[in-house]
Amino acid sequence: MIAWLIALPVLVAAFAATRRLLRRRRPTVLRSVLAVDAALFAGALTLLLVALSGGSAQADAATTAAAQSSGSGSAALIGAAIAVAGASIGAAIAVAYTGAAALAAMSERPELFGRAMVIVGLAEGIAIYGLVVAIILIGKT
Repeated sequence: MIAWLIALPVLVAAFAATRRLLRRRRPTVLRSVLAVDAALFAGALTLLLVALSGGSAQADAATTAAAQSSGSGSAALIGAAIAVAGASIGAAIAVAYTGAAALAAMSERPELFGRAMVIVGLAEGIAIYGLVVAIILIGKT
């Protein structure tokens, strides 16, 4: 939680600086935006390292074993989050294209409604697969 309290103001300031830079129309804007992106990447990498570092250096063996077991649990939770996020983004892209094509086809031939909804439903199934993977990963913690 402390890592987020430290990183959140930095992320907000970087977002505000990027937005202010993009309003100007000068050739140096691209360089500035790339510098801000590099700084954000470095900050995100630092936040990731702080969040994933576990346990204190003076912990005894029992505390270390507990920290290692909770570390594997947190890795499973991060994996579950990545599975859900990736599947949701993929499903959103797939539904956007198939939904637009389905609406275009139905405007010309309304009898294609059933077929079009099946295709859109198959695209939405990608998100369900991500959810199933996340449930399996969370169940193993």
